[in-house]
Amino acid sequence: MKPVIALVGRPNVGKSTLFNRLTRSRDAIVADYAGLTRDRHYGDAHAGGRSFIVIDTGGFEPDAEAGIFHEMGKQTRQAVAEADVIVFVVDVRAGLSEADREIARYLRGTCKRIVLAANKAEGMADGVRLAEFHELGIGEPLPVSAAHGQGIRSLVDAALDGLGTADEASVESPQPGAPIRLAVAGRPNVGKSTLVNAWLGEERLVVFDQAGTTRDAIHVPFERGGRKFELIDTAGLRRKGRVFESIEKFSVVKTLQAIADANVVVLLLDATQGVADQDAHIAGYVVEAGRAVVVAINKWDAVDSYQRQLVERSIAQRLAFLRFAPILHISAAKRQGLGPLWKAINEAWASATRKLPTPILTRVLHEAVAHQAPRRSGMFRPKLRYAHQGGQNPPIIVVHGNSLEQVTDAYKRYLEGRFCAHFKLTGTPLRIEMRSSRNPFREKDS
Repeated sequence: MKPVIALVGRPNVGKSTLFNRLTRSRDAIVADYAGLTRDRHYGDAHAGGRSFIVIDTGGFEPDAEAGIFHEMGKQTRQAVAEADVIVFVVDVRAGLSEADREIARYLRGTCKRIVLAANKAEGMADGVRLAEFHELGIGEPLPVSAAHGQGIRSLVDAALDGLGTADEASVESPQPGAPIRLAVAGRPNVGKSTLVNAWLGEERLVVFDQAGTTRDAIHVPFERGGRKFELIDTAGLRRKGRVFESIEKFSVVKTLQAIADANVVVLLLDATQGVADQDAHIAGYVVEAGRAVVVAINKWDAVDSYQRQLVERSIAQRLAFLRFAPILHISAAKRQGLGPLWKAINEAWASATRKLPTPILTRVLHEAVAHQAPRRSGMFRPKLRYAHQGGQNPPIIVVHGNSLEQVTDAYKRYLEGRFCAHFKLTGTPLRIEMRSSRNPFREKDS
């Protein structure tokens, strides 16, 4: 399981900047304005060969009893409950504030491991400004600069110290005879447990018409057609604590961890609700993780033709990046459409683990270049010489040649389409890596 780090602190101390630095993205909006982040943001992060999940939270005011800061506080408390370690971010230049003391008192009561990150410490040669933060009773403040990337490696090492970490590499294909890990992911109350029960033919999982019934990721062994599976019904809530008795929030972390550990993911949508932001976020994470995926629209029997058109249109617009995934219409409660769903799952798994011979890959590559050559860059045009398979689940194709760093993303997508069409790959993302040959004369230049 990937460890989880939550970034907590008062408004405008640089949590979102640190989130973007760790995830190497711009997913969190950053501006010099207090209280900009209001919801939890989740992202994959990699540092020093380690992989983990980061949660960005809004400005935290533990004593807020109403208004937007009260709602932001709910989000932060949920992130703290989901995390393995808390990174408490403070602003060195602004100094220690009463809000920092209140947050420290709350965090000390959670019994979670806490790392104190003293942000905006660029250009500070001595630790005089850091001394006052010892008053928080959390430990040694680590000077960092999220904006400039200073001290980030030391911060990550301190946060992950003692935690089990996941490698950056993708999940390996099961050994012969080992079960295929199949995760069912989706928003609360879309019918995940109902689908798993329909597959099993028994009420193995609790099903109730209320979001958040499933409270942890549940692994169920299953065999179909002589092939072994391990079904993973992704979680709703974590176990309730006293603080969270009134909070019914979907535990995204458990879903992300289940997706990362799976080989194939069934993304379950609700035809009666359409495609929501949460669906798009989960789908995006599936693609980033490189998992084979099948989209299943549940409760298809409960909507009329007009609603079906709306759902299909919203999928085409909001899940356009899942163009490689098959889309099935099912009714888990009535056990309709489950046969075609299993066929799509097996095809997606077969595509994700298919062996791609080097001679055929190279021939398809040359045919693609002959049909449409890459764009010229300056005086030179990238030359694609040969290709071979670099991995499975997801399939990775490594292309060798000269000046390949100039190959555009659009051309890579063109190559993906050619490879997928030739090998009939369905339900799995395909990754292409470009490796340029070293120029033997460059080091001899006088």
